[in-house]
Amino acid sequence: MALYVYSIVAADHPRRIDGLDGVGSRPSPLRTITAGPLSAVVSETSEEIRPKRRDLLLHQEVQDRLLADGAVLPLQFGYVAPDEEAVHAALETNADGYLTALERLRGCAEYHVRASQEDEEPLLRQVLDDVPEARDLDERIRSGEQDPQLPLALGELVAGEVQARLESLAAGLVQALVPFAREHVTRPPAGNDFLNLSLLVHDDRKDELLEAQAGLARQIGSGIGLRFSGPLPPYSFVQ
Repeated sequence: MALYVYSIVAADHPRRIDGLDGVGSRPSPLRTITAGPLSAVVSETSEEIRPKRRDLLLHQEVQDRLLADGAVLPLQFGYVAPDEEAVHAALETNADGYLTALERLRGCAEYHVRASQEDEEPLLRQVLDDVPEARDLDERIRSGEQDPQLPLALGELVAGEVQARLESLAAGLVQALVPFAREHVTRPPAGNDFLNLSLLVHDDRKDELLEAQAGLARQIGSGIGLRFSGPLPPYSFVQ
């Protein structure tokens, strides 16, 4: 039977997964498949697993339980192996790589940092105050000057300045937070976000990171939202 695979851990990991049923409309209990020094956490499935809320939450709960007791290689949601032999073969074939990754992640968790422009007015006002050309264009428009090119010119100038300032702020946040991490990954931000940063942080530096994040949140001022989440399973750092 096909197996949904949640994660890979060391064979001596406690794997406290008793009482958890697996994903799918007909869930089966979680169990492990062990090959030498490695174990995979799996459950049987006979259907295509879709990203429904219950299953997404359960997948995450498995990772959280395992992370609480040691290093874990979390698989992305939706990975299904054809049978137990395939899982066993993968553990044996890739043992060296999995063991190296587990050692690299030992004692670490992932933290997400996202920043967004929640209110554009403060930054627009800064641009008008700081950039003489923008201030001049704004004053000419307000005075009633009818040149139809003025609003377009002002809009392009302000948009460029805002983008440059957000990029500079994102770079500053990365520079301030990366020293607390063993590794980091930046990804293209989505929506109103201008920063999407993942940090791999050892437990020994967690408190320092949280203090730094709180200080940055106070410093960046109004109009900017800084969202911080963790500790999380290290999805971004499983290669």
